[in-house]
Amino acid sequence: MSLRKPLLFLLMACALLLVWAYAPGLHGSFLFDDFANLPALGTTGPVDTWPTFWRYLTSGIADPTGRPLTLLTFLLDAHDWPANPFPFKRTNLILHLLNGGLLYLLLAQLSRLLGHGKQQSQTAALMGSTLWLLHPLLVSTTLYIVQREAMLPATCTLAGLLLWLHGRSLLIRGNTTAGLTWGVLGLGGCTVLGVLAKANGALLPLFALLIEAIVLAPRHPVPAGGSRRAHRFTLLVFGIIPAAAILGYLFWIGLSGVLAGGPVGIRPWSISQRLLTEPRVLLDYLQLLWLPRPFSSGLFNDQYVASTSWWQPITTLPAMLSVLGLVGLAWWQRRRYPALALAILFYFAGQLLESTSISLELYFEHRNYLPALLMFWPLGLWLADTRSLRLFKYALMLVLPLGLAWMTHARAELWGNVHSQALLWARINPDSARAQTNAAQIEMQAGRPEAAIQRLEKLLATQPDQVQLAFNLIGARCMTGGIQATDLAAARTAMQGTPKTGTLFAHWFDRTLPVALSGGCPGLTTQGLQGLIDTGLKNPKLSAAGPQQDLTYMRGRIALAHGQPDTALADFIHALDLQVRPGMALQAAATLGAAGYPAHGLRLLDHYETVSGNAMKPGFGMPWLHAWVLQHQHYWQHELDHLRNQLTLDAKAGSVNTSSQSSRPGTPD
Repeated sequence: MSLRKPLLFLLMACALLLVWAYAPGLHGSFLFDDFANLPALGTTGPVDTWPTFWRYLTSGIADPTGRPLTLLTFLLDAHDWPANPFPFKRTNLILHLLNGGLLYLLLAQLSRLLGHGKQQSQTAALMGSTLWLLHPLLVSTTLYIVQREAMLPATCTLAGLLLWLHGRSLLIRGNTTAGLTWGVLGLGGCTVLGVLAKANGALLPLFALLIEAIVLAPRHPVPAGGSRRAHRFTLLVFGIIPAAAILGYLFWIGLSGVLAGGPVGIRPWSISQRLLTEPRVLLDYLQLLWLPRPFSSGLFNDQYVASTSWWQPITTLPAMLSVLGLVGLAWWQRRRYPALALAILFYFAGQLLESTSISLELYFEHRNYLPALLMFWPLGLWLADTRSLRLFKYALMLVLPLGLAWMTHARAELWGNVHSQALLWARINPDSARAQTNAAQIEMQAGRPEAAIQRLEKLLATQPDQVQLAFNLIGARCMTGGIQATDLAAARTAMQGTPKTGTLFAHWFDRTLPVALSGGCPGLTTQGLQGLIDTGLKNPKLSAAGPQQDLTYMRGRIALAHGQPDTALADFIHALDLQVRPGMALQAAATLGAAGYPAHGLRLLDHYETVSGNAMKPGFGMPWLHAWVLQHQHYWQHELDHLRNQLTLDAKAGSVNTSSQSSRPGTPD
């Protein structure tokens, strides 16, 4: 009882310090992948009815699950798009604080299970959770809105481990039914919830096995009888089997990738090279965790150099040996230093899905949020043992949180200032096309196109296949009086060599076509845009149906802008045939109708009816469920019928639209 009031005061002080540290960043803007994920809030209209709710909840395409739990939480902040970023960031901060509270409970319980006294356990838990909460590296998770999908698996993992430990304690006391129920709920139920937020929620069973092997089994065995059988059943079904399945999957795709060789899809590296590179990445992460600094590379790490052999770069083999040595040493010393061993093994286990054989991008800071949960707990235990160096340890207990809070506050200030953030990240990442493009866009918005031109030209000279540099260079040139032939030539070179355009070219084309038609940028013509499209169509790296469909559709839009509806219709039909999708048919038909050619729009819808049987089959998992929801709601049929009726009215009215908006076709297919 004597510890309760001081502990409550310290917890509240920690929470207030966290809010102070993060407050400047709550007024920042959306960034990067936010724009690829959050617009789903308004794709088929505001999420204010049950039909739109189910369409939105099943619209995710990341992971086979689509991460619906994460999508669900975004509804706490907005029901439509565009939206205000502040509520999203505020919810992320609240979730971060919740995770800190759950982490405190877990660390306090683990400390007690290791035999430490109540006061030392609580102090160690408070220090371990506080240092994690206030660490500046986690700003790029907490204030990066879309990375709520990295925060929620941590919530589920912490809750699952606490429930499982509670169930295990009941089994030790002989309460078999209740113990089994809590254990299954913790390991089974929370793993499912974690996976529905992001795939790395599936690592919960592996974390539980590490805690069992290092902390529990040597000190708190479950007594023989029904309790032990229930315990073994829980570990086998909800621990060993899922963990083995994950490890087997990672090994299989790694082996397959190594045997296949060559680059993976749009990646410039092979699986072998990724496996060689990730130990270097992990050591970089550990350096950022243990030698924190106010600023780091942030979101843009596309310039990170992949290892091509054991000695290229020269740090590759030493990094590999260091990681293997840390893992081996932790397992070897698990009896003598259980807390330290568990923290090390927990960290590397937490990196398994995102830092091994799955062909994700090489480097992202937010991948440390879950793995680093136990990182500072051993330090907390050492500080909490005040039998020696008492004054020194008390000083560290004060200085470390305040120092981290200051660095987090400085980084949060950067996240709250888009202009300063872009320029700093560009300075830290001089070879990152993303960082330089982002900074150039900020400079153009600030009325400094000359600075943007200088920035883009410098990097484009060494990375000529970066379309984002070439396209933004044209935009900056237009702001200074017009483009030159060399600018279009550079853009064609980029289109010729780029492995992907994603949505970048489509969005740029939407903004640029009206400028070219109006003559608002001397030197920029529709013929120049046509040349870029034709170059992309010939690029073998863009030969897949998706990129070819996008480029062919853009070619049709140019023809339509020149008053050539028959040519445009032919291009639209060809684009549709490449990937038969109802959303594509709606978009193309609505475009024809809005341009004053409703009869051509009707002909395109007629063609879609003849080829609709060849429509793309939804992928496994959430895409299939999403397609089922749309079919069950007759969504596409309703949209097609509505557009057909509108086009028919327009055609009868002499090609004069009777509605200012022919349709609001969604594209959730």
